[in-house]
Amino acid sequence: MTAKRTPLTDLERGTPFEQRHIGPDTAAQAKMLAQVGYGSLDELTAAAVPEVIKGAEHLALPAARTEAEVLAELRALADRNEVLTSMIGLGYHGTFTPPVILRNVMENPAWYTAYTPYQPEISQGRLEALLNFQTVVADLTGLPTAGASLLDEGTAAAEAMALSRRVGKVKEGVFLVDAETLPQTVAVIETRAEPTGVEVVVADLSEGIPAEIAERGVFGVLLQYPGASGVVRDLKPVIDRAHELGAIVTVAADLLALTLLTAPGELGADIAVGTTQRFGVPMGFGGPHAGYMSVRDKFARSLPGRLVGVSKDADGQQAYRLALQTREQHIRREKATSNICTAQVLLAVMAGMYAVYHGPDGLAAIARRTHRLAAVLAAGLRAGGVELTGDAFFDTVTAKVPGRAADVVAKARKAGVNLRLADADHVGVSCDETTTREHLAAVWAAFGVEGDVDGLDAATDDALPGGLLRTSEYLTHPVFHAHRSETAMLRYLRSLADKDYALDRGMIPLGSCTMKLNATTEMEAVTWPEFGALHPFAPADQAAGYLDLIHQLEDQLAEVTGYAKVSLQPNAGSQGELAGLLAIRAYHRANGDTQRTVCLIPASAHGTNAASAVMAGMKVVVVKTAESGDVDVDDLHAKIEQHGDQLSVLMVTYPSTHGVFEEQITEVCAAVHDAGGQVYVDGANLNALVGLAKPGKFGSDVSHLNLHKTFCIPHGGGGPGVGPIGVREHLAPYLPNHPMQPSAGPETGVGPISAAPWGSAGILPISWAYVRLMGAEGLRRASQVAVLGANYIAKRLEPHYPVLYTGPGGLVAHECIIDVRPLTKATGVSIDDVAKRLIDYGFHAPTMSFPVAGTLMIEPTESEDLAELDRFCEAMIAIRAEIEKVGSGEWDAADNPLRNAPHTASRLAGKWDHPYSREEAVFPAGTTADGKYWPPVSRIDGAYGDRNLVCSCPPLDEYED
Repeated sequence: MTAKRTPLTDLERGTPFEQRHIGPDTAAQAKMLAQVGYGSLDELTAAAVPEVIKGAEHLALPAARTEAEVLAELRALADRNEVLTSMIGLGYHGTFTPPVILRNVMENPAWYTAYTPYQPEISQGRLEALLNFQTVVADLTGLPTAGASLLDEGTAAAEAMALSRRVGKVKEGVFLVDAETLPQTVAVIETRAEPTGVEVVVADLSEGIPAEIAERGVFGVLLQYPGASGVVRDLKPVIDRAHELGAIVTVAADLLALTLLTAPGELGADIAVGTTQRFGVPMGFGGPHAGYMSVRDKFARSLPGRLVGVSKDADGQQAYRLALQTREQHIRREKATSNICTAQVLLAVMAGMYAVYHGPDGLAAIARRTHRLAAVLAAGLRAGGVELTGDAFFDTVTAKVPGRAADVVAKARKAGVNLRLADADHVGVSCDETTTREHLAAVWAAFGVEGDVDGLDAATDDALPGGLLRTSEYLTHPVFHAHRSETAMLRYLRSLADKDYALDRGMIPLGSCTMKLNATTEMEAVTWPEFGALHPFAPADQAAGYLDLIHQLEDQLAEVTGYAKVSLQPNAGSQGELAGLLAIRAYHRANGDTQRTVCLIPASAHGTNAASAVMAGMKVVVVKTAESGDVDVDDLHAKIEQHGDQLSVLMVTYPSTHGVFEEQITEVCAAVHDAGGQVYVDGANLNALVGLAKPGKFGSDVSHLNLHKTFCIPHGGGGPGVGPIGVREHLAPYLPNHPMQPSAGPETGVGPISAAPWGSAGILPISWAYVRLMGAEGLRRASQVAVLGANYIAKRLEPHYPVLYTGPGGLVAHECIIDVRPLTKATGVSIDDVAKRLIDYGFHAPTMSFPVAGTLMIEPTESEDLAELDRFCEAMIAIRAEIEKVGSGEWDAADNPLRNAPHTASRLAGKWDHPYSREEAVFPAGTTADGKYWPPVSRIDGAYGDRNLVCSCPPLDEYED
């Protein structure tokens, strides 16, 4: 008997990637479907997904490819990029990523698959790393409180503008921007200022603040240090004069330069902003990079974004947590001063670790070498008769070459070096950590001069002003002195990673956050130099492969969502919201409907929706939520009628924030359109729609997508992310654009939302690869299995916890909300107790108390297999039994495993005076010593940390009561 013949074509195809990405195999899916009561995935989705939104059964996408084929395609795209030595500057510089950091942070799933540290007991490693980052920023800028990173330098400066207006004494007047500010920063500020009625004035402040501007009133001033041309000047006179006018002063500063120059805080600045890109983070065609902001103590509680603070746990040990106004927009909604709900954690960790590895002496040495190269470069140009625009500089010089700037830049390019074409008469040249003597020779040749590096070095003085040389110490904490060897650094990184819980340990069932597989194949190209080493303002023809990838991804996302056009520029979901709302605002204004300023938002919406609407110059009106969790359609109609021709837009999340497919969504969209408004569908939950329905086809005009959720970019411990927007044809002229790269958006666009033309371009290969690997059918099945997983969990847990909201057929979408409030009322066991007890069972808790207080929102994603889903369900069922023990009096209400969770190894080994056993504490039902995750701290006292705000690295005994 001969073996059955298998065709060669089948053998060559191998295992489809879809089977690697989707956790439950066919047999597991059959078991899950039986539990839910359906015979197939198609039957389930036919019942769960309303008929009125269906219409994505056939996505016009390329067929799925194997991992090897996709990597080969990526390599072909990468090979089409021309990576020259970049001496363009403008806030983006070549840097060496220490391999120990590249391998053990950027390429390590223990770091890149972690989520935002909202459960701080299991996030102590990345919180310590972020505290290091904050210390670096605070020390170098001379301002005592720094945040845990912002999105980039341009948007950080825009946040500083908003902060200045909020906290300053001058409430009217202009925001004054120095002409030396980076051009992309000026453009982002102008985009952000116009909708809120702020007038931005750009002026030459080298001789002080002009009298005619001072007379108009100035609420804030932005200065660049060093300036865009490279100039280093004493900012103190301008700062002092600004303070006399009552203005808040922000300095956008280069952190590497600050190792040698007087800190902005010492010059009198109130706020410092900038980027940490040159601290070991590749340029990546513009991002992602960790922006920074630091402020004076009196503004600490108004700082936008995330702030890591030091507190203590229940045992009195030092512990870290997110402090103060973190996720402010959830608390303040339309009264929030910022829509920032994310950070650039992975990149902030890299930048902080770069400082840990090099220490203050190493950083200063890199800065001195960079400066010496620039000084020698300048001396050679001057010796050859080339005029420079300034005598004092750090790493950048601007040469005056009347009428021949383009020729100089072209000659440098032929020699493999990109220079900055400032205008027809000026060329900018920046040195960095990667600059060599050979690069100087190539630049001299492009200018038509010759130079001898050694001879010029011996004869050339430094070009830093003596009066601005730094005298204060920085990075004095032991962490910046203890890890000089690679062995020590490796062990430090491992010790921090071991403290954390990430997807490499187990399931993170966070509702609304979609913690799915970030496949290694998808990640691989991110660190290739052909993608990572490109400057965002390099000539577009040098990025032919990259731009093809970008445009292909735009087209693929447009096909998936049903929109006409997609912009990838927004570098976070919140920025995508703002971009979408600005497009709607511009559309109404183009039609003469300037009165359309009302934004309707359901009460259940994510808090960033309201904050983004206010930033877009809109008035927020809240629409009630019905008991079912759906939008209250009667209240919606009433609000539409009430506001009439003032209606601009309805923002609605679909599937809803309550985790259901609302059946009346098309009716809702039609009602808004009939009133002349637009519909914004928040794409946070697109994970339930891909391949099943297209927002652009069932009534939405614009959506932002979360590539860090649905399209597999990892969360990185709280960033990076990408929040592109898709729009219908009539809104396409109002997508973001960029002054430095005309091809990045339409000429009629609203301006740049992010500092870089294509935002966080460095991580776009991840989503491109995901779509390519899965193909149309794989993407559809991923959505179906995500819906299956959520319904499976809902059915298993329903006998033990009420499932708060359901849609058609009693089904949920890709997430479900279970209600703990009745149990809390009956037993005193809180939602916090349940979340912390899950740590003892080896899980990250689901999303707590959003969108409803006292509930857990659970999203399993399609990537978790049945064994992990069952392990989670069994843990939740066991916790329900533990709650019953408290309720019955078997366990003391004030001293039980839930109230005392999580339990640490040190607590287990110490004195034990609890009425339950050590085994019940640390090995609850179903858990074993094998693979046990031990939290490094017990429950953290958040209130203590807020009362005693410490956000950098002093020893704990320096601030204890």
